Amino acid sequence: MREVVLYQLVSLDGVAEEPSDWMVDDGPEVFENLARIVGSQTDILLGRVTYEYWVDFWPSSDMEPFASFINSTPKHVFTSSPLKDDWAKTVELNTSAVDHVRALKRQTGGDIGIHGSIRLARSLLRAGLVDRLELVVAPSIAGRGARLFDADERLHRLDLVRLNPTPAGSLLLTYQLPPA
Repeated sequence: MREVVLYQLVSLDGVAEEPSDWMVDDGPEVFENLARIVGSQTDILLGRVTYEYWVDFWPSSDMEPFASFINSTPKHVFTSSPLKDDWAKTVELNTSAVDHVRALKRQTGGDIGIHGSIRLARSLLRAGLVDRLELVVAPSIAGRGARLFDADERLHRLDLVRLNPTPAGSLLLTYQLPPA
């Protein structure tokens, strides 16, 4: 069965919203890590807000390794209202994300990535559909903003698979989640 892999930039205090405000490590290690992660992904899950935020930037971007990946990979976008803009390889979905992802995991293909889309990520975490977390923890305190994990989330025991510190102080972490 395919794995759902959640890639997220987070501050040391757990904020995942607007990483451009607090993420400062742009060293090669962060980009090499991202290339490793997206190299195994053949589908992307996005929420409408992330889609609309990204659609004005990524289609014309040359920032690698992400631009080529995001522009050539099927994007499954969960939305209750029609998307404003068209972006290649976008599948607009007005269905249950949980049901769609369960079905997608049973199909052939590589990993299924979630990038951004915090609310979508939370719903899939609660449903036990995320198999692996790929976190970049910045050495900064954001203070406010949406966090990846809510205060009322149930306790999960995660297995640390990889830990790589960067020279600038970020932590590149891979955690495997237990089967649901």
